[in-house]
Amino acid sequence: MTEQTPDTWLTDAGFEPPPQADLRTDRAHPARIYDYLLGGKTNFPADREVGDRVLADWPGARAAATSARAVMHRMVHRLAETHGVRQFLDVGTGIPTTPNLHEVVQRVDPVGRVVYVDNDPIVLAHSRALLTSTPEGRTAYVEGDLRDPGKFLNDPAVAGTLDFSQPIALTLINIVHFLSDEAAHPPVREILDALPSGSFLALTAGTSDVTSERIRQGSRRYAEAGVEVHARSRAEFERFFEGLELDDPGVVLINHWHPELGEGPTPGEETPAYGAVGRKP
Repeated sequence: MTEQTPDTWLTDAGFEPPPQADLRTDRAHPARIYDYLLGGKTNFPADREVGDRVLADWPGARAAATSARAVMHRMVHRLAETHGVRQFLDVGTGIPTTPNLHEVVQRVDPVGRVVYVDNDPIVLAHSRALLTSTPEGRTAYVEGDLRDPGKFLNDPAVAGTLDFSQPIALTLINIVHFLSDEAAHPPVREILDALPSGSFLALTAGTSDVTSERIRQGSRRYAEAGVEVHARSRAEFERFFEGLELDDPGVVLINHWHPELGEGPTPGEETPAYGAVGRKP
């Protein structure tokens, strides 16, 4: 068995979790606010307070959250079905919500392998939902922060699950808009540099290019709870794909990213988030 480290939480190969961490439920957390907007149950008064304030300003926030989750399913399905990707590194996983990423992948091919990475301690309490791999595939859950990729990339559970000689899809769904450009670009580039040729980046992030006033109001509500939001223009979003080959249809609002794949409802208005998939040459 692979040697355990303090950073390795759980894998379906049998690692055990560390002692219970402080879940910090008295403070709002982006993943738990998102869970609340999705109609989940893994959230607390501090999270619901922020969510309710956002909804009061923007009733369409629930539809936007659902749209963001749905585009992840479509991206992962296309990567597995069309591009043949069988390995995924999902950073900023959030609260498990069925179907989880590995379930989408393994429906295409049971041999799919997925490593989930998140820094919210409460996800640990629910991480077994992320480890229901098929016998042919494998999943792992690792404590990690996008801002410090070297730490989780060197975790034995990552090397024990993913083959870095074969293409890997890095999925960053609704996470970089919680980081400034200065904080987000270097680690994203560091991870991409560690991945082999033929790997992919699947990315979504909020924008104020549409429904700008509502995004400003929502960002203010998050900021009041101590959570920064950095909505990006299309040009700012495209910077993450420098040096990559954009998959069809390029950078678009997420409700326009392969809607024919049919995952999730169509929002009543444009979803204020961009999405794209790019291939590393």
